[in-house]
Amino acid sequence: MTHALSAAGHFTWPQWAAHFGGALEQAQAAGGPTDGSDYYDVWLVALETFLIESRFADPARLEELRAAWTKAYLTTPHGAPVELPAS
Repeated sequence: MTHALSAAGHFTWPQWAAHFGGALEQAQAAGGPTDGSDYYDVWLVALETFLIESRFADPARLEELRAAWTKAYLTTPHGAPVELPAS
């Protein structure tokens, strides 16, 4: 998603890299692991905050989507694809 948004011209890759770099520094300063095991988690949080700060996303809507995906994941039988119900 990050690559697609950048390729579509919503932000430059250097803008993203600066934001993500800052997020990595914050995670390490907060005592996060130094082995890179939190890379995906930091990337996701950084993307969400970047989208909110850039006004591409609404915080309340992101929370709704997160809750919907969590519910879908928890109620999907093992091995079946996780999908959101049609709205």
